[in-house]
Amino acid sequence: MRLAVIAKILGMLLMLFSLTLLPPIFVSFYFKDGAYLSFTIAFGISFSAGLVTWLPVYRVRRELHTKDGFLVTALFWLVLGAFGSLPFMLADTTHLSLVDAMFESVSGLTTTGATVVTNLDALPKAMLYYRQQLQWLGGIGIIVIAVAILPMLGIGGMQLYRAETPGPVKDSKLTPRITETAKALFLIYLALTCACALAYYLAGMSLFDAVGHAFSTVAIGGFSTHDASMAFFDSAAIYMVAIIFMTLSGINFALHFFAWRERSYRHYFRDPEFQFYSTMLIIGITITCIFLSYSGTYGYYESVLLGTFELVSILTTTGFGVADFSIWPTFLPFFIFMFAFMGGCAGSTGGGIKMIRVLLIMKQGSREIHRLIHPNAVLPIKIGNKSVSDRVIEAVWGFFAIYVIAYLVLCILLLATGLDFLTAFTAVGACINNLGPGLGDVSANYGNINSAAKWLLCFAMLLGRLEVFTLLVLFTPAFWRR
Repeated sequence: MRLAVIAKILGMLLMLFSLTLLPPIFVSFYFKDGAYLSFTIAFGISFSAGLVTWLPVYRVRRELHTKDGFLVTALFWLVLGAFGSLPFMLADTTHLSLVDAMFESVSGLTTTGATVVTNLDALPKAMLYYRQQLQWLGGIGIIVIAVAILPMLGIGGMQLYRAETPGPVKDSKLTPRITETAKALFLIYLALTCACALAYYLAGMSLFDAVGHAFSTVAIGGFSTHDASMAFFDSAAIYMVAIIFMTLSGINFALHFFAWRERSYRHYFRDPEFQFYSTMLIIGITITCIFLSYSGTYGYYESVLLGTFELVSILTTTGFGVADFSIWPTFLPFFIFMFAFMGGCAGSTGGGIKMIRVLLIMKQGSREIHRLIHPNAVLPIKIGNKSVSDRVIEAVWGFFAIYVIAYLVLCILLLATGLDFLTAFTAVGACINNLGPGLGDVSANYGNINSAAKWLLCFAMLLGRLEVFTLLVLFTPAFWRR
């Protein structure tokens, strides 16, 4: 374990993160909301801590090992969650406890969108902006962005990229150099954010709301600047913009990269994961809208608009709301909630298990059924025209098994803290899938649940954001052996 290299990276990245506390200060001065002091103090603490960590080892120039990459990734999210919570604790308008501030910070950085903060409409603009910015930074994965500067530090970044990038296919780089890959991802992410903000503004949002909601839409985060979330705007045009950009953000960013580079959309329609993603969206939207209309919950127009929005929001694990889907009739709340387990595509900002894994599990199940009928047949699993190795299938099943076990353990632990089954089950699902809203006592916010449950859910958010293995590997004895 190269502790000096790890300290150098964490120190540098913490100093970089402290710079993100400067924009809220400018926002505070612009709107004259008086919230600048808490961000100024938080900036001073964060930058100083990063500098003290970095200075003793700044001359170290060594290559990261795989173990180092996993440890840096996990520590980075923990450290950022801790320092990101400072403004929430220091501000007079929020003045959150340690557990609530950590919950809000980790929820933002992991793009979960679960919140303990209420009365958002009365908060200072700087604090509202900061919440949205946390999600934007976490959406692309701050480490993936930061690997662009690691070569300047004499540290290779491929280990970090493998540890951080969501999805089972982590070695396929968009460009030959990892630095260029990070830059390509960031530019695509930035372009989508700018396009989304412009579309929101043209649809009727104020500039402040347009930028804030673009941050959380492209990050698939779900934080809003209003208590009523997207329902505050009551605008079909704004809902449609959100639907389009939530859908785009749930697609593998590699496809966006190839579409931009080759000026062609054919990569989308040739990609099996995108085809499966589109199919799940169509099936979910169709069933939701038809049942809402058939049950008389809404009229035909509202059923289509609200049903489409909620299904897309939950499936992509964004978590925006235009209606309280938890009170929709019969099976519909659970039906919609279960789509969050699939989540977005690998290589997107979405949470969940990821569409490619679900597709591979279904294909493996189909192969086992065929083997019962034809025991001696050779039946390779194919994604498109390419055969998938058994090693990848084993990894997917391993992930799924650990995911289910972690889910059940966390659910039992939440029940032990005193939560009812519906709240515990959906709270774990909403946090481990980085979704946000659940059912029961967490359908609106998480402010009323106990502190022990909030700490457990913070762990669930990190577990989901780092895709289980990256975090759990640190708890194995083998990881710490030389």
